Amino acid sequence: MHYLRILPLAVAISAASVQLASAEEGTSSTTLDTLVVTSDWLSAAHLDPRTTPGARQSLEGDALQGGDIRHLEDALARVPGVHVQDETGTGILPNIGVRGLSPRRSERVQILVDGIPAALGPYSNIGVSLFPVTLPTLERVDVVRGGAAVHYGPNNVGGVLNFVTRGIPQQAETQLRERLTVDEATGHVLSEHYLRTGGQVNERLGMQFQASLTRGEAGREHSGTEVDNFIVDADYQLNDAHWLDGQLQYYRVDADLPGALSPEAYERDRSDSQRPHDRFEADTWRAHLTWHWQPNKDIDFSWRQFGHQSDRTFWFGQSLGTGFHWADPAAPTTHVADSPRAFTVWASEPRLAWRLGDHTLMLGARYLEEDVDFDVNRRAIGSDVANPVRRWDFETRAVAAYASDTWDLGGGWEVTPGLRYERAEMDYADALKGGEDENVAEAWLPGLTLGYAASDSWYLFATSQRSLTPVQLAQVTNPGDVANETAWNHEVGARYTAGPWQAEATGFVINYEDQVVKQPDNSLKNLGETRYHGLETRLAWSPDALPVRLEGSWTWLDTEQRSGEFAGNEVPNAPNHLLNLLARWEQGNWFGSLGGRYVSESFADAANTVEESDNGSTGELPDYWLLDASLGYRLPFASQASLTLGAHNLTDDDAYFRGVDVSPVGRVPLPGRAYSLTLDMTF
Repeated sequence: MHYLRILPLAVAISAASVQLASAEEGTSSTTLDTLVVTSDWLSAAHLDPRTTPGARQSLEGDALQGGDIRHLEDALARVPGVHVQDETGTGILPNIGVRGLSPRRSERVQILVDGIPAALGPYSNIGVSLFPVTLPTLERVDVVRGGAAVHYGPNNVGGVLNFVTRGIPQQAETQLRERLTVDEATGHVLSEHYLRTGGQVNERLGMQFQASLTRGEAGREHSGTEVDNFIVDADYQLNDAHWLDGQLQYYRVDADLPGALSPEAYERDRSDSQRPHDRFEADTWRAHLTWHWQPNKDIDFSWRQFGHQSDRTFWFGQSLGTGFHWADPAAPTTHVADSPRAFTVWASEPRLAWRLGDHTLMLGARYLEEDVDFDVNRRAIGSDVANPVRRWDFETRAVAAYASDTWDLGGGWEVTPGLRYERAEMDYADALKGGEDENVAEAWLPGLTLGYAASDSWYLFATSQRSLTPVQLAQVTNPGDVANETAWNHEVGARYTAGPWQAEATGFVINYEDQVVKQPDNSLKNLGETRYHGLETRLAWSPDALPVRLEGSWTWLDTEQRSGEFAGNEVPNAPNHLLNLLARWEQGNWFGSLGGRYVSESFADAANTVEESDNGSTGELPDYWLLDASLGYRLPFASQASLTLGAHNLTDDDAYFRGVDVSPVGRVPLPGRAYSLTLDMTF
């Protein structure tokens, strides 16, 4: 029997039965025996997110690729507890926050692509300043906000986001997708081209090729963008028990960055740019190869090798010696700096899942090496000579190991205790000024999840876990009080599914020690102890008798700095309320959607400054509504073909945020009103 063909449907939940239901289709629950274990915890949980012991939502289909989705941030922003700040309007530099943790460069959540860390430096540089993902290449996104820390680390206090690329189809298949997005204010056009072709070459070998290209400009001036994303997938069945699968990817981006605006310039024309020297280039080769051994349905062993060779450079204007902040967008630019970084990362990671009666053991380990060159150069305007400012070299060697045991207690109960060990040694050398330093991050990270299938309709869960974020390479040389960050994350929740109804509520508490945050001027501040707690809710209705699906979610959040200079204040970039409302309908060949999301006010700095400064570096961030809609038609000349019109930010709300990496002072506008047209065909 070819267990490879069954693996995507596998569950690793001991000998307990798995409840399967399709609330959207209104089918009744059915109990099936567990098919086969898998050593990938996220894959194990994918079969039915309703029975995942932890807050989790899986985005796929229209929720991910719908015409109302401009890019990935739009889809993620509809998940309870997720807050995004759209910096570019093109999806090349996402800023994703979970449960009030800062969205900047998506530093506070573990981002995986097919289970592999996406960060350039998974331990030393967790900010995702090169995001090797384009939306058309994705099959689904798993957003796991709790319960995954033992199996995936470090830096997962905000949870785990796993971006799953499209799998190899069983039959030969080709997909073409063309999309044009036109900004109303500027008339700029952004075009996206996508091709996927592949299938089973024979009964042993499957292959697939994907190409995703982006060209044009986003909604603001100085926003020209080029993206190339090429992916080759292959799997090979050695015999009934052994197979290999792998992927090779090349990703390149070349983009101008419009940056922040001064308050005066924003009020005059928020589509303008005052940062003519800011731009971004990056490229990466990424690869992974996994050997699978599955002698029977109770044992699954995998051994994955992965790595990447990456380069990324930001160019940014500076104002030096003029009495302005160096990044003030209204100040005259005197110098241009560049910050090239080169990354070489490779890792080896074996995993084992073994079912023994009422127990399913999961064991895993990882060894990872990072070599990073961290340089900064600066030249005066009008000069071709760039002077070195930094020549930092970092070497990181990290080991991790974990063990968990999912124990079926009977009566619908299961408990999973687990323990993860992390140790990362980071060596730093200053090649320009001399000097060396080192940082060691070491921690035992326990976790416990509890799940209870109270009935076919009700599933209850509770989780508790500890997470570690090592000192980052940009912090090692910082004169401030930085430290390895640890946090405890607790949650308790319930899900209800019956007929056309789905409902979920999760309460959570995050207690941080030594939380380090970036201030609006890019300086680092150790807030000491912080606390986040809140409630995530979701309600969906999908009746058989009506061609409509309705969904709403609300997240309430309260944060507090519990020590230090600003004890009692809220944590920056943590809005108290997130609200999402969505309606989708389908009638014959026509389909459409209307959705709105609300984000409440928040503070940009630890001091909780309300009044905006003259240069826009501090001040309360405003609340806003974003409305999106789509209308589509299924075309008759192919089995899967559609033409979809999308309208984005229908009310043209003029929201903004602060603190972009190379343009930290001023207001960063969210994208204005735009329209998109998408043609998608699969044959």
